[in-house]
Amino acid sequence: MVAIMTRMQTTEAPTRRPVRQLLAASVGNAVEWYDWYAYTFLATYIADQVFPEGADNSLVPLLSTFAVFAVGFFMRPVGGLLMGAVADRRGRRSALTVTILLMGGSSLLVGLTPTYASAGLLAPVVLVLARLLQGLSVGGEFAASTTFLVESAGPGRRGLFSSFQYVSTTIGQLAASGLAALLVTTLSEPTMNGWGWRVPFVVGAVLSLVGFWIRRGAEETRSAEQRRAPRPGLFEALRRHPRESLLICGITAGGTIAYYTWTSYLPTYAELNAGIAKSDALLAGTVSLAFFAVLQPVGGLLSDRFGRRPLLLFFGLGFALLSVPLLHTLRDSFAVLLLVQCAGMILLTGFTSISAAVNAEVFPPRVRAAGIGFPYSLTVALFGGTAPYVGTLFKELGHAGCSRGTWRCCACCRRSCTCGCRRPRTRS
Repeated sequence: MVAIMTRMQTTEAPTRRPVRQLLAASVGNAVEWYDWYAYTFLATYIADQVFPEGADNSLVPLLSTFAVFAVGFFMRPVGGLLMGAVADRRGRRSALTVTILLMGGSSLLVGLTPTYASAGLLAPVVLVLARLLQGLSVGGEFAASTTFLVESAGPGRRGLFSSFQYVSTTIGQLAASGLAALLVTTLSEPTMNGWGWRVPFVVGAVLSLVGFWIRRGAEETRSAEQRRAPRPGLFEALRRHPRESLLICGITAGGTIAYYTWTSYLPTYAELNAGIAKSDALLAGTVSLAFFAVLQPVGGLLSDRFGRRPLLLFFGLGFALLSVPLLHTLRDSFAVLLLVQCAGMILLTGFTSISAAVNAEVFPPRVRAAGIGFPYSLTVALFGGTAPYVGTLFKELGHAGCSRGTWRCCACCRRSCTCGCRRPRTRS
């Protein structure tokens, strides 16, 4: 693994305007993920208007299931493959332009989706189409922006530039959650159901135009030598570099599970197992995300100074040894939850701050974007979206544990929690 990661030392010349390049990649990535998370935060309002429980057409619940689960996850690897191929054949800037326009169009389409009451079956069909475009765009964004960021970096700055991948992602997530929370707290329930839930998507479409304008002025990082070379086939990266593709899958699987568990599921876990109030859990999650964004450039700079491998080892060994102890320290306390979540964010930074650089350095420039896009997006689709569901499943099966009390053994060889929840646990 180390040999693969270190042998790809490319000779691409850094761009003349690194700050503009960094801004071009970051603003588009933030807009992409703002739109993606806005849909997540407002899904209940959308479902009420587009997939009503009392719909008289049997296709509506089927489309609801398809839209919520299959579309977003299925289209991400497709987008990674297709947009990665565009980046390798036509240029990184061209792919970034396509992804930002796709996301802006899909965001506007969500905002203008008719209700089921006014359009019938057409409403869920329009929403499914919008989600198809969103998934395609998000999958392609990582492939194109990762390649663009790393190739725009000056000597010894690839780690720093790659760290802004998750800085911008986190900014987009915080912006989406902040606007959604503002609308929910200031507008009445009928207003939110009427037009309030559409506002973030219209805002996302406007922001995508800003991102498009900034990206138009960016400098292409695909070298002249790459332009003269024969165009790579759609699956050439997978066919000629299977070991590298599997390496990306392996690295991404662990990082993705840790990321989604620690950023998305931990507040729910704290509510279920430690009795944390929902408002405290959400606030701790927001504060820790902001802390996480600040950490990313620090991790990137450290990797440029000491190498990628020490940070990956810090991440892997840290989570292997400390995840369970950290979770068992959770109590019905906002301060404890915040400390635990921030500790996890520090460990997670060992992966997130350098994942873009590690992925880009594995593949040669000619097939770099497509080589990154498909295995990364496929792994995220398989492992990222399932992490919270697996955690909830363990909870339902009685294996999530309890942080509020201590375990005592009784005569029937089962343990009961002294906190009063009386949850049975089989002794191993």
